[in-house]
Amino acid sequence: MLNSMTGFARVCRDVNGVSYAVEIKTVNNRYFKPSIRLPDTAAFLEQDIEKFLRVNIYRGAVNYLLRYKNVSGEPMYEIDSASLKSYVEKLNGIQCSNTVPCRINLADLLLLPGVVRPQEPENEKADQMRKSVLEVTAQAVEQLKKMRAQEGQSLADDLKQQCGRISGLLENIKSRGKVVVNEYQDRLASRVKELLANVRLELDSATLAREVALFADRSDISEEIIRLSSHLEQFLANCQGGEYSGRRLDFISQEMLREANTIGSKASDAKICIDVVEIKSCIERIKEQVQNIE
Repeated sequence: MLNSMTGFARVCRDVNGVSYAVEIKTVNNRYFKPSIRLPDTAAFLEQDIEKFLRVNIYRGAVNYLLRYKNVSGEPMYEIDSASLKSYVEKLNGIQCSNTVPCRINLADLLLLPGVVRPQEPENEKADQMRKSVLEVTAQAVEQLKKMRAQEGQSLADDLKQQCGRISGLLENIKSRGKVVVNEYQDRLASRVKELLANVRLELDSATLAREVALFADRSDISEEIIRLSSHLEQFLANCQGGEYSGRRLDFISQEMLREANTIGSKASDAKICIDVVEIKSCIERIKEQVQNIE
């Protein structure tokens, strides 16, 4: 079953007086590209979260956001008394040396760098936070997978429809290819007879046969049709099996386009060229859709 690389999930949960909210958004990317945003007090969890995401998400740009709030009233930040004292002493020294009246506002001091800093959780609290965050993250990832699977099913249905359209057009080309040579022989014979009529010469049947044989060899597209049909079978097989088929499907679609281009360049027939244009249009749509498959 195919999975899309596009998805969104949001899970909120209260654990031991702490409210956690995890948001995960994924979009297309050739590789796994995580972007993890955490509160300062939970920065130590970044590696654990990235490892968990990497195990569960094969490909795509992953935007992860964690928010949490301590509803129990326990402080999440602490004041660095030494830094605050140092600032006050320096401000007093400046005031004394310049005899400039200065009113020190404690609220303003708390905004200075290094005065208020995240409270580092103790070992027990850190383990509890790690466990809680990973549990909420796991729930969000499962929700994300369901959304990506639903969209992946829609993508698979569209891809199968395009492959069916290409298969039908190939049958038309195959049938048309059988009569193209005969039509060319008739046109060539008629044209040569017109040219030779005034000089009263007869068309050499051996020469005509040789020219028709050369045309048939140059415009033979049977091998390309067989290869394109084989690529279609491989493409559909990969749509049915394997969760991470995006790159393989992308490669197969490129090969399909290569064979279609060859058919168009070798076939000396307007009707076949029209069908080839339609096939290439279907393949381009397939290539666009495949870019969103994990």
